Amino acid sequence: MFNIPNLFTAANMLCGFVSIILALFGRIDLAPLFILAAVVFDFLDGFIARKMNLQGELGKQLDSLADMVTFGIAPGIIMLVMIVIGIDFSALLSKESETNFQNTELSYYAFIQIWDWIQALIYGVPNDFDASIKYLPFIALIIPFFSMFRLAKFNLDKRQSDRFRGVPTPLNTIFFLFFPLYFSFNLNQWEHQEKWILLLFDCYTLSAITVLFSVLMVTDIPLISLKFKTWTWNENKFRYILVGSSLIIILLFWIWAILIIVFLYLLLSLIENYQLKKHEV
Repeated sequence: MFNIPNLFTAANMLCGFVSIILALFGRIDLAPLFILAAVVFDFLDGFIARKMNLQGELGKQLDSLADMVTFGIAPGIIMLVMIVIGIDFSALLSKESETNFQNTELSYYAFIQIWDWIQALIYGVPNDFDASIKYLPFIALIIPFFSMFRLAKFNLDKRQSDRFRGVPTPLNTIFFLFFPLYFSFNLNQWEHQEKWILLLFDCYTLSAITVLFSVLMVTDIPLISLKFKTWTWNENKFRYILVGSSLIIILLFWIWAILIIVFLYLLLSLIENYQLKKHEV
């Protein structure tokens, strides 16, 4: 039971749990880092299990339970917090016009927004959230909702041994991490952001994006899997293109690389699927 792969799976789950706590207390600058650490543990548990020949039904069930916390509940809470923050940027922009935020003030700003939302939602305290919009952040719960079905489908769908069907939960989570990471790194220049950036981080835009990418998890679209059965170019050319391009994109675009790589992944998957269907015909 307590073998090395399962301990890495447990580390994955614990990282997700810590990320949830940090997000709820406003540390949206630190919460994504624990998710990224969980991604590493999620890769290592399967890799080590295969190398040590310790694959089994228990490990499979533990992996799904851990992924539900880390790649289901955690991104749902993070996006809930981002939607709360996006409901009213006026306080942020007003304070920014007076003085720049220090790095330590990010957590206080996010926590104050969360606390104001809780006061309006639970205690009926009149503030900027005192309207029907105070229920909007709950739309982020669609992430764990669809993640649960996605993980169950993955365990039962035998077609997903070499290609995914629908966006995998780790990739979906990494996509959502762009928003807290970008906001954290650019808080002290938020007043000077382009209008389209402010629109992107608006609560309604974030809600629409949350719904769209959550639904993509349970679609039947064939997508590239990074499981290499052989190392030949012909069988893995799209995998090699994705990995090589991603390394270059990360070096060039840093945080924006998250969005670019996710859309590149979807595009390459569609091209690969088209070519496979064309070849079959």
